[in-house]
Parts: sequence; C-alpha cells; structure tokens
Amino acid sequence: MDWYPLLNSLRIAAISTVVVYLLGIWLAQVVARAPRLVKGVLDVVLTLPLVLPPTVVGYLLLVLLGPRRPLGAWAMRAFGIRLTMVWYSAVLATIVVSFPLMYRTARGAFESFDESLADAARTLGRSNAWTFWRVKMPCCRQGIVAGAVLAFARALGEYGATSMVAGYTPGTTATVSTTVYQLWRTGNDALALRWVLVNLAISAVVLVAMNMVEDRSGYGRRRRAVHAAAPADASATGGGEA
Repeated sequence: MDWYPLLNSLRIAAISTVVVYLLGIWLAQVVARAPRLVKGVLDVVLTLPLVLPPTVVGYLLLVLLGPRRPLGAWAMRAFGIRLTMVWYSAVLATIVVSFPLMYRTARGAFESFDESLADAARTLGRSNAWTFWRVKMPCCRQGIVAGAVLAFARALGEYGATSMVAGYTPGTTATVSTTVYQLWRTGNDALALRWVLVNLAISAVVLVAMNMVEDRSGYGRRRRAVHAAAPADASATGGGEA
C-alpha cells in the first residue's frame, strides 16, 4: 500500500491550515471592527467559498491560475513555476475552500469578546498588540482552536476543487480523496475501502481532539471564575464572623 496520498494530504492540510489560521485571524479582526456596510460586503465575499460547490471553486481557480490565464502566465514568466497540476496547487485550493470556516469562527469569537477587558489593559499602558495577543486571543481561544481544527479537517477531505486544480498523478499530486475516487473508478473497491477507513480514522481523531480542547477550555474558565470569586466570598464570610 503506497502511503504517499496520506502524506501528501497531511502536508497539504497542514500548510493550508497555517495560512488560513493567520489570514483568518487577521481578516476576522479587521471585519469585526469595520463599519456595518463594509462588514456586510466583506463578509459575503470572504464566506462565498463556503456555499459555492467545490467544483465551481475549482473552475474559478483554473480560470485564475491556468498557464494561459493572467496570474498563471505571470508566475510562469516571472518564476518559471506552474500553479496548476502540481501538489502545491492543492494547497491553494484547500486554502480557498477551508478559509471561511476559520474566518467565521474567529469572527464570531472576536465579536463576543468583552471589549472592556481590552480597554482596561490599555488604561494600564499596554499596547494594542500586547492587548490583542495577551488578553483578546486567550479569551477567544476556544473559537480560534475550533476554527483551525475544522479548517484542517476540511482541507484533509477536500476533493472537488483539488481534483480540478491539481488533478491526480500517483506519487505527485495524489491525495486520499482523489485516490479513493480513482480506485473506485478502476474497480479496486478493496483498496478504496482501506483508504476510506484511513480517512475515517483521521477524521475521528481530529474531532476527538477538538472536543478535548473545548472541554479543557471550559474547565479552565470555570476554575478561573471560582478563583476570582473565592477571595470575595472569604472576605464576606470573615466580615460576618467579626
């Protein structure tokens, strides 16, 4: 059993998750603070790949990245690289497809954040960058982590856009999803079932990990709340006894 499709899928999913994590956090922060009209327009544009069929996303990427298209032709002239039918073409496809999941969850987390905490940090002389990374991000950690995990799972299982942009070449562009389709198409159901089971196992591990992170985040918040309330309760009790 050739394990290249699994290694390639993990590589593609890992790279695209790092990109959408950083890009999603930045754009979610920008959109959350934008005026209402601008927020509405940006939200539609950034979320559109979530509702479009993956094959439509793949077609649009081909129109943009094809060797005879503007961006694809420029990359070929300037750097001598192709943007389609290579393994990193799948990275571009999975970034576009999985980005809305990261963006939506991060934006929801930022919008639910209590800005009075950030204001308090600023009154103490902390910079905006310090406040964002040391106050806002820890408070929004659960939503951020959930978005990253969902983006990774979506990138790992992506087929439609990936198959159109990167194709299927054994040992080069093959992923788990495209391998399952090719094995089924050629009648090799036994090997296709093995890859399906591998994909199911990985997806289950990812979801269990996400649930564990959410449970730990909730437990941590409860502990902090108890510790914050304990001194007040103790002082009140002491005052009553006196």
